[in-house]
Amino acid sequence: MVLVNHFRRKVMMNASLSTAPPRLKLPSLPRSFYDRDPRLVSFDLLGKVLARRNGRKLLMGRIVEVEAYLGQDDPAAHSFVGRTARNAVLWGPPGLAYVYFIYGNHYCFNVSCLPDGEAGGVLFRALEPLVGINEMARAREFSLEEAKDLRKLTSGPGRLAEALGITCERDHGKDLTSPRSDLWIAEDGFRPGDIHKTPRIGITKAAELPLRFLLAGNRFVSGRTVAPPEKPRIESRRSARRDGRDPFS
Repeated sequence: MVLVNHFRRKVMMNASLSTAPPRLKLPSLPRSFYDRDPRLVSFDLLGKVLARRNGRKLLMGRIVEVEAYLGQDDPAAHSFVGRTARNAVLWGPPGLAYVYFIYGNHYCFNVSCLPDGEAGGVLFRALEPLVGINEMARAREFSLEEAKDLRKLTSGPGRLAEALGITCERDHGKDLTSPRSDLWIAEDGFRPGDIHKTPRIGITKAAELPLRFLLAGNRFVSGRTVAPPEKPRIESRRSARRDGRDPFS
């Protein structure tokens, strides 16, 4: 069996991917980061690092694909029906883990956004594995026989949740901004290149809204990787605002 380190070297040689693994001691993002429109949070989450501490083991993956859900104004959002016991985490405070079980076989990991009392969230769709690849593979009972197998490790919401051991029982409602949390999101200085936006996938309601954000060219993105021809990519928020345009139009 080829060593996993060999796969990692081959991945790192591909110029279309992210950069080297981050420093291992990275603090969590502050609550203010999530206290915003889910579209802004989605855009800024790309390139950040999702980290899990399992005892003495550390697992890390770079966030390469997410989807924004806009609360009660979004028919595809869990909070569209109003506040319930099931979706209460989405109503805040911002920066909490919202985890749910779907299709009877896997978990989906989200983070709450917007000020306390307003519902909104971001779904994590794919990671580029960086640290703890062996542990991720064991958690998924997954064999890395070839370099191409690495892409399947954390590409897709269910896969990434399983690889990092994210479950309702363990993580639902967890404060991702707490320094004591064993699950958090951090900044390591990586700057993403082009960011594409497309309609969300795997849903039937409000499926036309371009609320899926991804790192262009990253091989770990799940599903469709190209943006619609009429709106190929999200432009710089700063340049759009400077020119008086809506950065999400």
